[in-house]
Amino acid sequence: MSTSLIVLLVIGAVVIGVVLLFIGIYNRLVALRQTGNQAWADVDVQLKQRHDLVPNLVETVKGYAGHEKSTLDAVVRARNAAVSAQGPEAAGAAEGALSGALRQLFALSEAYPDLKANTNFLELQRELSNIETKIAAARRFFNNAVAELNTAIEQFPAVLIANMFGFTPRGFFEVQEAERAAVEAAPSVKF
Repeated sequence: MSTSLIVLLVIGAVVIGVVLLFIGIYNRLVALRQTGNQAWADVDVQLKQRHDLVPNLVETVKGYAGHEKSTLDAVVRARNAAVSAQGPEAAGAAEGALSGALRQLFALSEAYPDLKANTNFLELQRELSNIETKIAAARRFFNNAVAELNTAIEQFPAVLIANMFGFTPRGFFEVQEAERAAVEAAPSVKF
């Protein structure tokens, strides 16, 4: 064998190796993006179930506490904002506001014993609690998928391929509750 043939074989092997590496990285990025898309679809399904429960809950409360119009209106506005939110970041903010409004709605039940004992209200409350658990699980799965994709996009040599083909980091789905700071703050006790 001549040295020029050996050089060509080595160059060919290196080119084939680089092409296979390129294909492998690209396919991994595509798979991670699809996992993120599927995870967001799972979150979206749970959020829609939650949104579908809210009007029934408002109607049930309205029958017992109709004069609490401002609270009921706040829940309806928050629900409508959550339904129209697009993407994880906007959905996180809207869902946080909806959670706060729902907390106020459930606080009303303390003032109305008949409402608190209503089987329809109790069933809706149970369903909502069940959906909240499912949303939390779906959110964790989505955020994990996003973290894996974002990490893969930033690693070398994948960052070169990601930039060439428009793979961009995704945002996490973090529920931003306005009252979180108030809830997490330690109460001060004075004697």
